[in-house]
Amino acid sequence: MPIYEYQCQSCGHEHEALQKLSAEPLVICPACSKPELMKKISAAGFRLKGSGWYETDFKSGAKKNVAGEASCSPSGGCPAGNCKS
Repeated sequence: MPIYEYQCQSCGHEHEALQKLSAEPLVICPACSKPELMKKISAAGFRLKGSGWYETDFKSGAKKNVAGEASCSPSGGCPAGNCKS
């Protein structure tokens, strides 16, 4: 659930509320009880910075996916179904 920021247009009180996306916006100010609460637009509280946050950061060499290539076992099993015997 996202945290929404609100500010009262009457008294200037700032308020944060943990709400569902489908919830109706709050309108009553908890400080002055007037119906002047407005939702603020703000940036997220965290930033994905540095390496390791994207799937492509884990790929190296001949790897085609994050888990790596599945290899055929000597006992005849081929997990990928496309091995050349």
